[in-house]
Amino acid sequence: MDYRATAQGILEHIGGADNVISAAHCATRLRLVIADNSKMDKAAVEDVDGVKGAFEASGQIQIIIGTGAVNKVYDEFIKLSGASEGTKDDVKAAAAQKQNWFMRAIKTLGDIFVPIIPAIVASGLLNGLLGGLTQINPALADSGWYNIINMMAGAALTMLPILIAISAAKKFGGNQFLAAVIGFVMIHPSLVSAWSQYVQHGSKMVVNPQIHALLKIGSFTVKNVGYQGHVIPVIIAIWFMCMMEKRLHKVVPEMIDLFVTPLVTVLVTGLLTFIVIGPVFSTVESWILLGATTLIKLPLGIGGLIIGFVYAFTVVAGFHHMYNMIEAQMLGSLSHLNIWMPVATAANVGQGAAAMAVAFKTKNKKTEAMAFPASLSAFLGITEPAIFGVNVRYRRPFISGCIGGAVGGMLASWMGIGATAYGVTGLFGFLIVPGFWIQYGIMMAATFAVAFAVSFITYKDPAPAVAGTAKAMEAEILEAEGDVEEEGKTKVVFAPAKGRAIPSSEVQDPTFAAEVLGPGMAIIPEEGKIYAPFDGTLSMMFDTKHALGLVSDDGVEVLIHVGVDTVNLKGEHFTAKAESGDRISRGQLLLEFDIPAIEKAGYHIDTPVIVTNGDQFKSVKAVKQGPVEPGEPVIEIES
Repeated sequence: MDYRATAQGILEHIGGADNVISAAHCATRLRLVIADNSKMDKAAVEDVDGVKGAFEASGQIQIIIGTGAVNKVYDEFIKLSGASEGTKDDVKAAAAQKQNWFMRAIKTLGDIFVPIIPAIVASGLLNGLLGGLTQINPALADSGWYNIINMMAGAALTMLPILIAISAAKKFGGNQFLAAVIGFVMIHPSLVSAWSQYVQHGSKMVVNPQIHALLKIGSFTVKNVGYQGHVIPVIIAIWFMCMMEKRLHKVVPEMIDLFVTPLVTVLVTGLLTFIVIGPVFSTVESWILLGATTLIKLPLGIGGLIIGFVYAFTVVAGFHHMYNMIEAQMLGSLSHLNIWMPVATAANVGQGAAAMAVAFKTKNKKTEAMAFPASLSAFLGITEPAIFGVNVRYRRPFISGCIGGAVGGMLASWMGIGATAYGVTGLFGFLIVPGFWIQYGIMMAATFAVAFAVSFITYKDPAPAVAGTAKAMEAEILEAEGDVEEEGKTKVVFAPAKGRAIPSSEVQDPTFAAEVLGPGMAIIPEEGKIYAPFDGTLSMMFDTKHALGLVSDDGVEVLIHVGVDTVNLKGEHFTAKAESGDRISRGQLLLEFDIPAIEKAGYHIDTPVIVTNGDQFKSVKAVKQGPVEPGEPVIEIES
């Protein structure tokens, strides 16, 4: 690759040096923030020699180049553009500043709600388990086992304001323990539960007689009602708390800061929450919930049809995380049912089915190898590989998926399917829809059938490159010079780590999951050690030590990427045992890393093993899933 020519081509097609705000790179991608995204010619960028793909996400332009080359292209890009060198975090910060207030607010909601998904999922799955078991054996509802598990199942929703408060304080930079106090105050046992404001009296529902005035200010009354299930008032209260705490730390003398700041912060925030923030924003929240519920419950499932069609567009735009707030509100309502999740499942399954149709119809082996695992990932609730890796790229599959999502969303709405959690969609959704299993299955089947059929009928492979183009001539020259392996020869990549082998589609990163950088597999390591997967050369040990590029003696190029987004650790918790350019032998220790420390820092430890020059071979096939020991064959390559 001519790195300078690649950098020059990218720069020209993103609007030139004057359009560049910030630039950085990770192990595989050039990450840019540009002033005017409309000046970027995406097709032209992807056609630049050395570029394997490009997409926009969260305000960033991410250009996929590959290991061993991206850093060199980046160096040339910096020289040509005059941009200052930055880190991945710098680019993220620049991208966030560039976004409008609405997108920044949506990102904030995502940053608050995504970390608490495991707690909500655990409660939802327990609720689903109890619902299923009591349908099979109604007597179970009277047992002690049921009572204990039911308490566990209800804990996350009952204590939701505390979970939100802690997560929001982390996002806003405040003390998480003070935030937990505010969250607890809002659901204090001395307050009447928000779910118990009305009680049955004869044949009517009446106001709970235990409700009384907690505080009177003139004609204004604060009632002794808690905020169970509420979302927006908690976020606003914690935002205010964090702003006040930061301000007090600046103005209060250090000698008394430890005593004055927590006292004033909790007292003022608590009073303001009950007097202003709670009453005002709980009303706003009720309007949002009413709007979302009314839309989904429109007659004949029309609302579900609309949401099912546009949902994937919001994923592309990056503001689908706001739905977490709506779903949390629904779970916090008296019904405790999330009727948004089944519609989201329809949209996800639609995109997966459309990508699968591409896999079946395409004659391009590379497209097939990318589309099939991406579609399976979508059925499990991870849609980015299917949407960004396949459907948006070819357009018609994307619209086909939206049409399927519309049909499924209409059925979900019409049948009134409800879930007991959020954060889980697709096939795993069966675990959180007790009482709606048949309806959920019908909805998914109809979605799949429609999206697959429309995509299969409308998809066409792009026209092949015309003979005589640079790439065609290059292939002809290589073949003429005999730079082609003997057909049928098999090469092997051996496991570089001990752990559990998984398909690439299960990796928690859309680029790796869609195998954009090449085919392969991944290992979830049990020991923090990476061994050489063959005899060859360590072509690159990245400065951050989180990724290695290797070349075997028989020409297989492999990228081993330890964890997802671990470039942000800047080498912390990693220890290199070899250097770039070293000759390596199969089974040789190349890298050590601290798994608990990496996971504690908030990073997935999934470790992709990618054949980056896979397009030079007839086939690249992962041959192992489940427990794996170093030295076991995990990838077979046929020339």
